[in-house]
Amino acid sequence: MNKSITNTIKGFLPILEWLPNYKKTDLQGDLSAGLTVGIMLIPQGMAYAMLAGLEPIHGLYAVTVPLLLYAIFGTSRQLAVGPVAMVSLLTAAGIASLNADSPEQYLLYALSLAFLVGLIQFGMGVLRLGFVVNFLSHPVISGFTSAAAIIIGLSQIKHLFRINLPNSEHIQEMVVAIAQNIGDIHWLTFGIGVVGIIIIKYGKKIHKSFPAPLVAVIVGIALVSGFDLTNQGVRIVGDVPSGLPTLSSPSFDMEVWNTLLPIALTISLVGFAESFAVAKTIQAKHKNYKLDANQELIGLGMANFGAAFFRGYPVTGGFSRTAVNNDAGARTGLAAIISSILIVLTLLFFTGLFYNLPSAILAAVVLVAVSGLIDYKEPIHLWHKDKSDFAMLIATFLITLTLGIETGIIAGMVLSLIVVIYRASRPHMARLGRVPGTNIFRNVSRFKDLEERDELLMVRIDGPIYFANIEFIKGKLDKWIAGKKDKVNMIVFNMESVTNIDSTGAHELNEWILAWRKSGIDVCMSSIKGPVRDVLNRWGILECVGADHVFLDDNSAVSAYDKDIDLELLDKYSPYATQTN
Repeated sequence: MNKSITNTIKGFLPILEWLPNYKKTDLQGDLSAGLTVGIMLIPQGMAYAMLAGLEPIHGLYAVTVPLLLYAIFGTSRQLAVGPVAMVSLLTAAGIASLNADSPEQYLLYALSLAFLVGLIQFGMGVLRLGFVVNFLSHPVISGFTSAAAIIIGLSQIKHLFRINLPNSEHIQEMVVAIAQNIGDIHWLTFGIGVVGIIIIKYGKKIHKSFPAPLVAVIVGIALVSGFDLTNQGVRIVGDVPSGLPTLSSPSFDMEVWNTLLPIALTISLVGFAESFAVAKTIQAKHKNYKLDANQELIGLGMANFGAAFFRGYPVTGGFSRTAVNNDAGARTGLAAIISSILIVLTLLFFTGLFYNLPSAILAAVVLVAVSGLIDYKEPIHLWHKDKSDFAMLIATFLITLTLGIETGIIAGMVLSLIVVIYRASRPHMARLGRVPGTNIFRNVSRFKDLEERDELLMVRIDGPIYFANIEFIKGKLDKWIAGKKDKVNMIVFNMESVTNIDSTGAHELNEWILAWRKSGIDVCMSSIKGPVRDVLNRWGILECVGADHVFLDDNSAVSAYDKDIDLELLDKYSPYATQTN
C-alpha cells in the first residue's frame, strides 16, 4: 500500500499506530490502569448521570461504547473519557428548557444532545477547526469552571440533606431555597453522606490506587442493608437494569435541535478545551506519541456518537480519571478498552448489587470531585500579575453564578474576544533614541540616557497596521509630534515589528505620508519585512516613500538624513531594503 495512504489511515485511526506494535511490557500497566479507572467509573458514572437528570444506569452506558470509540479514534493514550460533572450539569441545564413530559422523553433529549455534540466536534475536527477553542482563554475557563463547580455542589445538597430543592443553576435561587428548607434535614441521610465524603476525600491517603469511591459505595450499601435504613427514610438508587445498552436513536426534530444547539456548542467547546488541556499535560510525560487537536475532536465526536446510539449522554475527557489512569500505569488505549470491558461485566452480572446504594453516597462522589475544580489560587495569581485577566475571570465567575451556565460561558467568550480586540486596537508603540556611543536604538520610555533629537521622530510599531488600530496609531504619532513643539522634519518608521498591513492601513498610511510631506515633514522607513514590503509595493506606498527613503536599519536612515553616508554603499544595499516579489 502507498505509504502516504497508510499514513492517512493511521492519522484517522490512531489505534493502528500503537496496536500493531504493542509490547508485552505495557500490558501490566494497562491492565492495572484499566481496572483502577473502571472501578472509579462505576460510582462516578452513576453519580454524574443523576446530576444530568438521568437514571444512574445511563452513566454506565456512557462508559461502554464511547470508551471503545475514543480508544480507536483518539490520539491520547492516557485520556479517560466518560461522563464528567461539568458536562452533566450542562446537560441538565440544556434539557430543562424543553420541559420533558416523561423520563423517556428526557432521555431522548439527552441522546439528541450527545448526537449534536458529536456532530459539532467531529465536524470541527474534519474541518481542522481545533484552533477555535483558543477563544476560551484560561481565565475564562478558570472562572467558569469554579462557578460551575459551586453550582454543581449546591445542586447535590438536596441528596445530601434529603430536602426538596428546585432545579436551578442560579446561585441566588439555590441559596434562598436551601435557607428555606434547611430545617427539614434528614440527619441519617446527611450522616451517610458525610461518611462517604470522608472515605472518598481521605481514602487516597492510604494509597494512590485505593478505590475510595467504590469503598464508599460498599460502605453505604452495607449500612442500608445491615440496618434497614430505607424504612427510616434513607433514599436509595433502587432497581438498576442489567444487560448491555440496546441501540437507541436521537431525535431529528429541528425544533429540538434549535433549542439544544447553544448548549451543544458550549459542551463541545468547554469539553474539548478541558479534555485537550489535561491530555496535553499528561502527554508531556510521554514522548512516544504526539497529540493532534483536530484528531482529538474527531475522537471525542465519535465517542459522543457512541453515547447517542447506545443510551448514554454527552461525554468528554475527565481530569481526575486521566490523572489516575496515568499514575496507575496506562501506556496505550488498551487501558480504556479494559475499563470498558469491566463496565460491561458489571452491567451483565453485578447491577443488582447497587439496589441499596444511598443517593447520598452518589452526592458525596460528585461533591468531592467538584471540590477540586474550584481554583482559589488562580484569581490571586492574576491579581498580582495581570489585572485585566483577573477582571475577566471574576466577571465570568459572577455571571455564571448568577445568570446560569450557558450565559456564563457565552459571556466569557465574548469577554475574551473584547479583550483581544481591545489589545489589538492598541498596539505597543515605541519612540526610539540612540544608545550613547553605539548604532543601536531603544525605547526612550524605558531608558533615560538615550540620545533623541527634536528634528527626528523615530517610531517603532509592534504589531499589524489595520482598520482596528489606525486611529490609535495616528493619535499617538500626533501627540509625539506635538510634544516636540512642531520641530520635527523627519519621521523614521522602524517596521521590523509590523507583521501585516491591511487595505485600510495601507490607505491611511499613504494619506499620512502625503499630509506630513505637505506640511514639511519628510518620511522614511527601515527594517521592513518581505511580506510587508510586498503589501506596500502593491498599494504603491514604496513608490510614494521613494526607494532612497527605504533603509536596511535605523542607523542607515539617520546617517542618510545627516548626509553622512557613502551613497555607493547605500545603492549597493538598497535592494535588500526595497526588493519585493
